[in-house]
Amino acid sequence: MRLANLSGRAVLVAGDAEALDVHKASDGRFGPELRGIYDNWTDFVGWAGQAGLDGAEPFDVADLGAPSPEPRQIFAIGLNYSAHAAESGFEAPTDLPPVFPKFQSSLSGPVTEVVLPAGGNTDWEVELVAVIGREVTRVAEADAWDVVAGLTVGNDISERVVQLRGPAPQFGLGKSFPGFSPTGPWLVTTDELDDRDNLTLTCTLDDEVVQDGRTSELIMSVPRLIAELTKVVTLYPGDLIFTGTPAGVGVGREPQLFVAAGQTLVSSIEGIGELRQTFVPEETP
Repeated sequence: MRLANLSGRAVLVAGDAEALDVHKASDGRFGPELRGIYDNWTDFVGWAGQAGLDGAEPFDVADLGAPSPEPRQIFAIGLNYSAHAAESGFEAPTDLPPVFPKFQSSLSGPVTEVVLPAGGNTDWEVELVAVIGREVTRVAEADAWDVVAGLTVGNDISERVVQLRGPAPQFGLGKSFPGFSPTGPWLVTTDELDDRDNLTLTCTLDDEVVQDGRTSELIMSVPRLIAELTKVVTLYPGDLIFTGTPAGVGVGREPQLFVAAGQTLVSSIEGIGELRQTFVPEETP
């Protein structure tokens, strides 16, 4: 199943260009907003499995929003690929990698225009994003996939000047400018994937491949991340976990490379889809 946010309404996606309005198809039982669907995920999945996609209509991917537009919490995981830890100047974590928030105001859909903060160094981080499907605390790793509603593509866009300035790093702020958390194009349930633990991630900047990795290279897998996080926090339906980025970020290059105005960033994950962000300069007063 692929669930998307089309102009604020929940839709099931057929192929790549047709959508079935959930609220209309369910006679008002589910939707139209996404938040209520995640709060009733088990019932929704049962209905969607029998719904069929007759009546789906064409749509424009540019009209898609974030597949979980109102998460209570957005978690981001740092240094969760060994090669990325090395390029960042750190040893690979042996315990839970760094965890930081991305703020909801930075969340956006898959096709967007992003303003580059003036005086900053804006970087890219393609990531697999897990969307939580039910409230859970202290879940065992063996059971953790069962609490995942599905997976989507994300990019943890990062402004490195704000992120790294002293006296202590500001990860949450540096990664939460408007449009810095694109997700989509839709949520894909894991039964749609050949191997949910081994997906190819790629990121291109103006058609140059800057990142190319596989989720099988995660230091801490999706289920283990969920198990470790829920030892401390409660996860809620619709919450997002950005699971980490592979090597190839701009700040780790020699010389360093950052996004310039007019450039386009494309982030894709095998079996899920792609994001497309075009960058424009910040207007000066």
